[in-house]
Amino acid sequence: MLPRLKISDNRRFFTTVSGEPFFWLGDTAWELFHRLDREETLVYLRDRAAKGFNVIQAVALAELDGLRTPNAQGELPLIDLDPTRPNEAYFAHVDGVIEQANALGMYVALLPTWGDKWNQRWGVGPEVFTPENAAVFSEWLGRRYRDAGIVWVVGGDRGPDHEVHVAVVREMALGLRRGDGGAHLITMHPWGGHGSAHWFHGVDWLDFNVRQNGHEANWNRYAQIKADYDLVPARPVFDMEPLYEDHPINAAADTHGYSTAADVRRTFYWSVFYGGCGYTYGHHSIWQFWAAGREPINKPVMFWREALDAAGAAQMIHGRRLMESRPMLTRVPDDDLIVPAVSQSFVPGAGLYRFNATRDAEGRYAMIYAPVGRAFVVRMDKLAGPLVTAWWFDPRTGAATAAGEFSNEGEREFISPAPGEVLDWVLVLDQSSQGYGAPGK
Repeated sequence: MLPRLKISDNRRFFTTVSGEPFFWLGDTAWELFHRLDREETLVYLRDRAAKGFNVIQAVALAELDGLRTPNAQGELPLIDLDPTRPNEAYFAHVDGVIEQANALGMYVALLPTWGDKWNQRWGVGPEVFTPENAAVFSEWLGRRYRDAGIVWVVGGDRGPDHEVHVAVVREMALGLRRGDGGAHLITMHPWGGHGSAHWFHGVDWLDFNVRQNGHEANWNRYAQIKADYDLVPARPVFDMEPLYEDHPINAAADTHGYSTAADVRRTFYWSVFYGGCGYTYGHHSIWQFWAAGREPINKPVMFWREALDAAGAAQMIHGRRLMESRPMLTRVPDDDLIVPAVSQSFVPGAGLYRFNATRDAEGRYAMIYAPVGRAFVVRMDKLAGPLVTAWWFDPRTGAATAAGEFSNEGEREFISPAPGEVLDWVLVLDQSSQGYGAPGK
């Protein structure tokens, strides 16, 4: 059985109930319960476990006509579209998927429903939830998965437009609490360009914030993590839906083209270094499990089995290992490590080429993300101790290269191992007396 997750004592990160730090590395599999059969499910889950993902995000009442199009076993989730009458055969399949994921060491971030079932801003609906039946359905769901390795995610790509929508989200969250007795953490997945904090930061049932920074390639959207990080009271925050790999940028393929592995690496390090306690990767073909004979949503470029081997998916583990190789629970965002150039659009940069930084609150280490090979200057006095050991960490391979030991004073210029190239690197600076090993190990 997977250990329960909780919020760290400083309200910034996740830990297990025994206090072990937990870095959320999620994968987006919204249609997992709806579209895959048992054999396909195992193929997908084994692949994600092997690549180091520890959370799978999936929706019980799925987005793509999830109420009226049967799952791979021919079952609908509700009887007569009634949320108070869940179909046992459908949820038996959900049970099995969650059990498989847990057995492979992965939690399931479980959305009771996609948002068009309660707020039909777009999508096919139908809109079946009221505050009253949302409470009944979610309490039933909470009891069913009380002992599973899950995290609850209400919402589903929607913002509450009216008071009745606020009430649906609230009653769903409170029903889950009643059903599972408070066993699992709860958050809310918002619509693009927003965060859960916009509506619910101050409510008691919300354990942590997430953002859907959406399918934008430039840094500005991802810097919003820092705005939510700075809210009072403090809550953990991370990006639950950033730019997917091989996704039309800004949902406009003909104008902006498709994202690449480099794009999703940038959003990882921007999001995490701005204060994120984790990150969720996504691939445009995998969230919808696009396959032959299925209608494509927004121009996917490959079937989901091929997309399993996308370069960015294999590179996410390097970011997780980097974070786990240094004390995690004392890490803070700090762009003040970087000395701005005469043109601040050059360093710390703009567009695709924004540098940003994070460090240990006690000055034991610092990390600077360099998305391009430009010289940049670091304020060394942000670190503790007389000597600093430097490393270059490669986000593409996870390899770390020693870059020397320096006196910890004044300002020092660095340039990555690929000057002038559009290749990203992380500069890791350690207080030498800590004796840390190579970053990412």
